[in-house]
Amino acid sequence: MRFRFSLVACTPLLLAVCASAQSTMPASQPSFVTPHATPDPAIDGKGAFATGKYRNLFAEAGHPQAEIDAKINKAFDQLFHGDKSNQTLYFENGKNDDGPLAYIVDFNNRDIRTEGMSYGMMMAVQMGKKAEFDALWNWAHSYMYYADRSSPNAGYFAWTAAVPQGDTPPRHATSGPACDGEEYFTMALYFAAHRWPGGKGIYDYQACADQILSDMLHHYPNGTKPATQAASEPASAPASQPAPARGGRGARGGGGPSNMFEPNVKMVRFVPGSGTTDPSYHLPHFYELWARWGPAEDKQFWLDAAQASRDLFAKTAHKETGLCPDQCNFDGTPLRGNQGAFQADAWRCQSNIAVDWAWFGKDPRQQEISNKVQATFAAKGMDSYPEKMSLDAKTVISNRHVVGLVATNAVASLATTDPRAKDFVEALWNAPIPDGQDRYYSGCLYLMSFLHCSGQYRIW
Repeated sequence: MRFRFSLVACTPLLLAVCASAQSTMPASQPSFVTPHATPDPAIDGKGAFATGKYRNLFAEAGHPQAEIDAKINKAFDQLFHGDKSNQTLYFENGKNDDGPLAYIVDFNNRDIRTEGMSYGMMMAVQMGKKAEFDALWNWAHSYMYYADRSSPNAGYFAWTAAVPQGDTPPRHATSGPACDGEEYFTMALYFAAHRWPGGKGIYDYQACADQILSDMLHHYPNGTKPATQAASEPASAPASQPAPARGGRGARGGGGPSNMFEPNVKMVRFVPGSGTTDPSYHLPHFYELWARWGPAEDKQFWLDAAQASRDLFAKTAHKETGLCPDQCNFDGTPLRGNQGAFQADAWRCQSNIAVDWAWFGKDPRQQEISNKVQATFAAKGMDSYPEKMSLDAKTVISNRHVVGLVATNAVASLATTDPRAKDFVEALWNAPIPDGQDRYYSGCLYLMSFLHCSGQYRIW
């Protein structure tokens, strides 16, 4: 979530459930296992999930693997351990009983967001950086999670928290949730469970992912829960934990948040309980995996949700430009004004569409959309296309040319069929690692896109 309106200390609830050109995987890492001895294209698609093979667009363009690896490592080192004044977005923050703590800062908004924390965890698990992964998860678990089951935010994470100042201890966050953070937390935790199994407490990643996923889908509005489940769950967090605030974006539209997914249309909401959605929150490639790895009773929902998201992309992407809006209704119609335009949230849509094609290859419409998107930006000038514009690309809202958008446009090459795709891959190859004020959002998109385009962002 680009614009918005405490995991409190370790809780009984979460602790209970938490008790290429293909790139070559090092032998020490777990190998990909297909879901069936002989994958079924009707169920598994024809992408990397079925084959275990990931395209390396940089190698296809002639770049040596050693140079590809060097660029990725340099980006990680700079964004996670670079100069604190203008390079790194990752900050260590002491220790607690569960180990080291660290957070990621959004420098434009001067806060800590579930978006960035979960992106940081995803980058860390993809690169095998367990120390950074655990430190980020520990901070999110300690200061952004709502444990009190009487809260309308129960089981969710505050979407924003204050940056700690000096020696002052971090404050428990009290804002409402945003659905994209929970989605990435869940997926990163499932991957971590497969890379680093056997953890205990908050580092039982599988149990933590299962709990978050279940709460996203089966949330108890206003703290009310069925009697059969209420009897088996803690009524509330310890009395020493602060009561979460009921305000914020998550509390919009009545008595507070409810499910993060609208059950009738099977789509992720913009915020819990809202009647609109954000196309960039739609992650069908994640939902396919949740159907296989999450609670068994929800398998069909997630398979249906994956298809619903693919259908939404086909409806909401502009028929000529392929651009998706920042926000739309569940039928795909964009909201009025600039929130229905192509803006920063929407940069991620072309990446999500292409990665779903690369991993599952179930919907050829994704190739058509990807071709249109790259044609639109190529027509605007590869070195100058704007960051924000109307969906028909006729009205420019902001003409900045930014690395974050360069990055996601390169990922679209995983699905495109036009030779121009190589130009977008080369643009990312030549782009600088974002620093200064742009190091947060553009930096995250830069590194994740580099991993996608090099075949090193995988299904673990």
